Amino acid sequence: MTIAPEKTETQVQLRLGEEWIALCALSLLTPGRGVAALLPDGRQVAVFLDREGAAFAIDNRDPFSGAQVLSRGLVGSSSGHPFVASPLLKQRFDLASGRCLDDESMSVTAYEVRLSTDLVAGSGSAA
Repeated sequence: MTIAPEKTETQVQLRLGEEWIALCALSLLTPGRGVAALLPDGRQVAVFLDREGAAFAIDNRDPFSGAQVLSRGLVGSSSGHPFVASPLLKQRFDLASGRCLDDESMSVTAYEVRLSTDLVAGSGSAA
């Protein structure tokens, strides 16, 4: 029997209370584009990777329309701060803080995110 070598895989993790929840493999993210992820409590988050390699997570729900669409928004930056513009009404949300750049009375939750490298065991196969 041969065993494939162990490898490491970088995971994007989100902090929920005192716990870190694995969202997805970093390799699944494309810089400048978002993906939606489902949290254990049923909420959706929008996960982004900027062109410098920093990961961000905010609520996926657009507070202006109520639709779960922020993960499909346009990513840009303003004064060096990354934001996502809602694909529906185009309001911009700061990816680090969640605040709306176009209406300071509105915001979305921004989550603490980290990249974690975990060891993934290889699979065994008969030789």
